[in-house]
Amino acid sequence: MTLLYRPALTVAALVAGVILPAFAADPPSRSHAAGDVRSLESTHFEQDGDVKCLTSALETGDASKGPSTFILKAPPGCVVPWHFHTAQEQAIIISGEVRMEMDGHAAATLGAGGFAMMPSKAAHQFSCVGKEPCLLTVAFDRTYDIFWVKKK
Repeated sequence: MTLLYRPALTVAALVAGVILPAFAADPPSRSHAAGDVRSLESTHFEQDGDVKCLTSALETGDASKGPSTFILKAPPGCVVPWHFHTAQEQAIIISGEVRMEMDGHAAATLGAGGFAMMPSKAAHQFSCVGKEPCLLTVAFDRTYDIFWVKKK
């Protein structure tokens, strides 16, 4: 028997050899092999240690060990100053208006459904503009760190 004639066998071998071992590793603190479903009202937000106007909640992963996703809340006027991460960061706006700024790109104000991707080590900042609080998710593709940047 050759794999050329058995595509289902090839897929099964890939799943068994590549994908399943990833699920067998120690699960991060907020990753659940069986999945997870919860309401926004049940999410526990904590004040950020650096940006006092910002609160966040870990949705999944372990930021100290690998990929993670957070949900952030910011009142109007809150600014997360210029910074960068070693990880790539992706942000999706849930509600409010967020002004995203990143080196090499024009500033943009994003509403619900807006998306921004900041590559590794790209300096960026965001502000909650408008009259409503901002709610957004941010996902990091590896261990979380933050480096503050002074802009001229």
